Amino acid sequence: MKRSKPVAPKVPLTRGRKTTTLRELADHLGLAPATVSTAINGTVSSGIAPETRQRILEAARELNYRPNFLARSLRLRRTFTIGVMVPEISQGYTVMVARGIEEYLLDKGYFYLIASHHLQPELIEDYTERFVERAVDALIVVCGPWQRPLQIPVATISAYHAVKGTTSVLLDNRRAAEMGLNHLVELGHRKIAFIRGTATVPEAEVRWKAIQEAAAKIGLPIQPSLTVQILMVQPSRAEPGYNATKQLLASGAEFTAIFAFNDMCAIGAVRALREAGLRVPGDVSVLGIDDIESATYSGPGLTTIRQPLEEMGRIASATVLEQLSRPAEEWSELTAQVVVAPELVVRSTTGPA
Repeated sequence: MKRSKPVAPKVPLTRGRKTTTLRELADHLGLAPATVSTAINGTVSSGIAPETRQRILEAARELNYRPNFLARSLRLRRTFTIGVMVPEISQGYTVMVARGIEEYLLDKGYFYLIASHHLQPELIEDYTERFVERAVDALIVVCGPWQRPLQIPVATISAYHAVKGTTSVLLDNRRAAEMGLNHLVELGHRKIAFIRGTATVPEAEVRWKAIQEAAAKIGLPIQPSLTVQILMVQPSRAEPGYNATKQLLASGAEFTAIFAFNDMCAIGAVRALREAGLRVPGDVSVLGIDDIESATYSGPGLTTIRQPLEEMGRIASATVLEQLSRPAEEWSELTAQVVVAPELVVRSTTGPA
């Protein structure tokens, strides 16, 4: 009788191996290589059951599988990396916008590189060159001046320009100004002080113009003595609002409310008022714009005009990825705007005059 050749038992892969191929990982899991590749390189919403995706990712970690992103990049002519420029990496506005960007890009299988431009045009120019040299697929610029067309998709947030191939994601500042002033006027405030944003912030002049127009529309006079502009280039800190409020108090001008450029300025204003022995809102009401996380938990909770910061980050990310899916000639000569709506959030810093 002819003897059959003994078959060696299948040995499971272990961490002892230096590397594991996609085929070996798929065989180990009893799945198709395409399914494994999609779970690792695709998105959370790729159609693979969550428990299956989790099992694949756990096995990939255990068996030391590393996707060959270089081969993938060469094949598709992409690095799957997005450049992101923000004013500064700090609390408040920047963190919430960056969170929206991060969540969307990671879900879509993209990595991102982030740099702080500190509202300096020369840094924006320098970082743009560095990102292009590193072959990022697209660029997102947050709250910075932008004037340069590129050969890759660009989206900006809270910036005002008309640059080809660039999409601007903006708050409806006209509506935000109307909401804020109407709220204060309905509470009986007529002597309203204003803390304007620093001139280096692209949105500052647009927002101030919107406030002036909203005030004229309802017949509210804006007193020059009750208007102070931030000089410090630190849009995500409370100190500028604190100093501006101390300046208002030192002037001796009478006011019953403060409408601040953003929430951090408003939080700084509340502290300066309290140090001066004034009650908020008993003596002076304070209103901000943004609705950052600190606005909810500051004492007292800050009344503010919410702009959907995380959503704006997601919109910018979705825009550049959508453009990457199309031929460049379809978007490289176009300029576009996406305007998001504000919302009044009433908490504890505003009350009757």
